[in-house]
Formats: sequence, C-alpha cells, structure tokens
Amino acid sequence: MGIFGNLFKKKSLQGVQSGGGWRSLFVQEPYSGAWQKNDELTREDVTAHHAVFACVSLISQDIGKMPILLKKREKGVLVNADIPSKFRVLKKPNRFQIWQQFSENWTTSLLLRGNTYVLKRRDIFGEVAELVVLNPDMCKPLIDDNGNVFYQLNNDRLTQTESVIVPASEIIHDRINCFYHPLVGLTPIMACSLAAGQGIEIQRNSRNLFRNNSRPSGVLTTPGSITNEKAAELRKQWNANYSGANLGGTAVLGDGVTFQTITVSAADSQLIEQLKMTAEIICSVFHVPLFKVGLGPTPSGKISDLNEIYYSDCLQSPIEARENLLDDGLGLLDSGLEAFLNINVLIRMDSTSQMARLKEGVGAAILTPNEARVEVGLLPIPGGDTVYMQQQNYSLAALAKRDQKEDPFSTNSAPKTEPKPTEADSKSLYKGVFKPDNQYEIGQFVTKNGSLWHVEKAHLGEFDHENFKLVQKKWGES
Repeated sequence: MGIFGNLFKKKSLQGVQSGGGWRSLFVQEPYSGAWQKNDELTREDVTAHHAVFACVSLISQDIGKMPILLKKREKGVLVNADIPSKFRVLKKPNRFQIWQQFSENWTTSLLLRGNTYVLKRRDIFGEVAELVVLNPDMCKPLIDDNGNVFYQLNNDRLTQTESVIVPASEIIHDRINCFYHPLVGLTPIMACSLAAGQGIEIQRNSRNLFRNNSRPSGVLTTPGSITNEKAAELRKQWNANYSGANLGGTAVLGDGVTFQTITVSAADSQLIEQLKMTAEIICSVFHVPLFKVGLGPTPSGKISDLNEIYYSDCLQSPIEARENLLDDGLGLLDSGLEAFLNINVLIRMDSTSQMARLKEGVGAAILTPNEARVEVGLLPIPGGDTVYMQQQNYSLAALAKRDQKEDPFSTNSAPKTEPKPTEADSKSLYKGVFKPDNQYEIGQFVTKNGSLWHVEKAHLGEFDHENFKLVQKKWGES
C-alpha cells in the first residue's frame, strides 16, 4: 500500500463534484442510442482530426523545447543561477524521460484531459528524486471533512504507483478551464468535439466517394413493379459488374431500367468549405493562429512579431502556470530561487533586428559587450565586462546644477574682459632687477633704474625697449 496506505484510510473522503464537468466528453453520443451501435465519438476519433492533432502537438512541442532556467534576486534584480543538486529533477525529471519529453507529456495531458497530475517521488532523505506525469484516468481528487485535498491513485507499473491516497503536497496538479470546480479542469476539446466529429465524417464520406470513382451511390428504377426476387437479382448483378474492381465499366441496362443518383455531390455540399470551417473552430478553441498549423496564409510582417502574438494568445498562460507550480511544488522560493521557461528558444529575432537591439543596449550602457556577445554565441573578451559611455554625456545631477543658474545656456552676449592680475599673481611674476644674463618670458615683470617694466616679448641679453613696456616710473620722476 506504500507509505501513505494506512495514513488516511479512516478519514471520510468525498469525490469531487463538478456539476457535470467531471465526465469526459471523449465518449459522446452524436444521437440517442449511438453507444449501443458503436457510433460514439471516442478520444481516438477526436484526436484523429488533423486540426486537433496539429494544435496539441504544436503547443506541446513548443513548450517542451523550452529549458528550465533558475533565477535569484540580487539587489532586486533577477539574475541567472545554476541548478543545485537538490533540484536535479529540473534537469532529469525521472528515469525514463528527459526534460523535453516530460514537458511535452505534461502539456499533452493538460490539453487533452484538462488536468495534469505530477507525482513527486521522494528519496529516503525526503527530497524529490523524480517527477512523473500520471495517467489522468488513474487519478482523482478527494476532499475530507475539513476541506483538505487528497488524491486517489491507482496501480501503474510505469510510474510505480500503487492504489493509494496521497495528500495534495505530493501532487503537482495543473488544470485549465475550471468552469465547474476549482479542482477539475476541462479540455478545450469540449468546445470543439462536435466540429472535430463533423470534420472526420466529411473526410470519411469523401474517402467513400472517391472509392466509388467519385460517383455517388444511387438506385435502379424500372417502369413497372418487380418482385423482391427480381430486385435482389438486379442489385447483385449491378454490384458484381459495376462496383469494386469493375468501377468505370459500361453499363447496359434493359427493360426500361434506369440509374439515378441519390446523394449530393462533393461540389454541391461544399465539403472543402465545411472541412475548413471545422478546422478554424478547433484552432480558435486552442487559441492557435491558423498559419501556425498550415491552415491559412502567413500574415505580412516580421516572424518575430507573429511569434509574439502566438506566445501571448496561446502559450503564455500555461507557461506561467507551470513556472508558478514548480516554484510552489518544489519549494524553490524557500531557497531564494524562481523557475522560468526560457522563451528565447521560441521568440528569436532575425539577425538584423538582434544586432540592432544589442548595439543599442551596449551604446546606452545597459549591456556590457560581453553580455551582448553571449547572446550571439561568442566567448567573452578581456575588458568586455565594463559598461561604456561616451564622455560628452552628462549626469542628471550635473545638468540640474546647470539649470539652476540664472543664465544656464549663457545667452548673454556681453563681451568678456580679461581679469586683472592680482597682487599675488604680480609678485609671482616679478623677477627682480634686470640682468642681461637672465631669460625673461612674456608676462613677467622686472625693475631697471628704479622703474617697473613688463616683458612684452621673450628677451635675453642687453635691455631693449622694444621687448619691454614701462608700467611704473621711478618714484619722484614725472
């Protein structure tokens, strides 16, 4: 009975009631008494419709090819983190499936049954060692007197489950379209099963039509009454001579016998339009654009933009639900981690758009060169881990100080005057009494014969009035 076998057997458990939504519509009666005549609509019939098969396989494969990424928060920002050994099931969920197969199985069960039950198999240390998707036919949610949720499992050799009742903590239950009960999901096929059945019947009738050499069935009529024996003989002769391998032969009718068709031709019944309509209904229920399954022309525009529409309308809800379920079911949040499906493998820009985006990111100091190189599959380079910014860019603080000035943009056109040298500046430029052996530079001052002179031109040698300008005469001289 397993470790949970005797734990809950005395509790009063009640099966979930969903107001009719619990029963699957995979076995339907198109009319009263169809089940007794083996004319019911089965799961195999519905999934045999090309649009149902295409939508389910497209969605499951697209989600399946997205690997799991773990992220942690650093200074309020989510950054990539390695998958620790404690959560190794995110790399290899179980012994018989890789992550892609496991993810596809999860999505297929969700779309075809409305519910996915994932059992958490634990090791002797209590850690989750395997994740296995259970057969929905062998699982059923139960509720005890206190409102606690349990799941009843049946024997399954592949997943190694026994007939046992387990608490909700051991099951990751994903469900969609919970119209009747929060624990009971409904498959989208409930809304398109009749369209799928109609499409299948159209294809069956078309196959029978072309088996008869594209000629519809009919009746043989005579001008007078005939006995039952004669009618049976005519039917036997007609089928023997003009059906099966003898299709297309020339019929010779006598005694006023005529052949009259009684079924509508393919052209009159507009089978192609009817078949297209059933496919469009199915795609609308699954939220899949027609062009994604080959049922319509590809709209104009960038492929990346079209994939964005497909992602937001069809994939985003189940992807985010799965991320949240993994966070909660594996206790990732308690370890400071969050699970994400890497949607970059689905939404890939063309090379020109990608390069333009990376160029703008590096130029705006949002990305480092090495971060941009990683996105295009190139190894990092020395010095590429630094954010670069051009020097003519100013900080907001510096611009704020500039704007606080009375005339921040210097619109005043008044001429600027050179400031007069201060007494300290003059003292530093004074070179004492003039000597012919000294080198004097422009702007310096010397005294000669008690007068102060300014050096107008660089000078070396005997005093030359052309290189000096009198600033102050000797005291007492006029």
